Amino acid sequence: MLVVINQESSVSRSIGEYYVERRHIPLANVCRLSVTADEDISRGDYDDKIARPIAGYLRRQNLQDRILYIVTTSGVPLRIKGNVNSMLAEAASVDSELTLLYSDMRGRPHALPAGIRNPFFGKAASVFRHPDFPIYLVTRLTGYDFADVKGIIDRALAARNRGNFVIDLKRLDSTQGNSWLRDAARALPKDRVILDDTGKVLDHQRDVIAYASWGSNDPDRKQRRLGFQWLPGAIMTEYVSTNGRTFVLPPDSWNIGGSWSDPKVLFAGSPQSLTADYIHEGVTGASGHVYEPYLQFTPRPDILLAAYYHGRNLAESYYLAIPALSWMNIVVGDPLCALGKP
Repeated sequence: MLVVINQESSVSRSIGEYYVERRHIPLANVCRLSVTADEDISRGDYDDKIARPIAGYLRRQNLQDRILYIVTTSGVPLRIKGNVNSMLAEAASVDSELTLLYSDMRGRPHALPAGIRNPFFGKAASVFRHPDFPIYLVTRLTGYDFADVKGIIDRALAARNRGNFVIDLKRLDSTQGNSWLRDAARALPKDRVILDDTGKVLDHQRDVIAYASWGSNDPDRKQRRLGFQWLPGAIMTEYVSTNGRTFVLPPDSWNIGGSWSDPKVLFAGSPQSLTADYIHEGVTGASGHVYEPYLQFTPRPDILLAAYYHGRNLAESYYLAIPALSWMNIVVGDPLCALGKP
């Protein structure tokens, strides 16, 4: 893997150094950038200060084909600014853009705007390798602070295949989202699944190894935090448009829900639930979206949970389930985290 550190961010340096030590990563596999530590970056600055320096480093170190995973860190910009108002959005997450760096280096850069089909999507029987899949799998080590990220790293090393897969459907909903959640439950052992399709919101669950739901898009959910007891290695995913919009800590008084037009209920421009809250409460891996992804481009829980249960690592499990790249998705966690075989 390649670890990407922003030299302009003290937390990025601390995370990178801790992760390299815990995972015994060669120093040659660490790329150091000098770029703004802001969460937002322009497309031009992404090209000049992130994509090109990483590509150059991979070439100089002869790592282009040896690297499968890229790990970004807090302090590396999160979002590329641009139009977000249609399926032809120019904006994207930095991490999703970086997935295509491998193919960009081997040919012409990918087209913009709009998402690009993920060639690894749904290929659960395939080994992830180059050149079969000309992409990098990009995950991010981030949270509200260094303690949150240290927890991610430490818990990844303690992951085991045990605990409950908690799946919470939206009441009286006939969309594909609920169908995928039901399919996820069917793909797992019955004695490992807690499934609810009523108006009850599942909270205060114990021994949770994975969670999939509608998050704050479930009208019955009123609370920001669910109070789960998460096991080491636990992952989550939810159908929420902006849950990865920021990793800045909201005030304790802030809660999800309310009108988008009421600025008093917004945090970082949205009233929706936050991926970072799950990390803070103890998950080891998480998905999120920096802007509107549309339901069909959110991670498919039926693919994600089954892959993770059967022993695929965290990065491969999420990217098997994500249909498009150069899009809004992020994956948080140690890419090598795995539960092992059932």
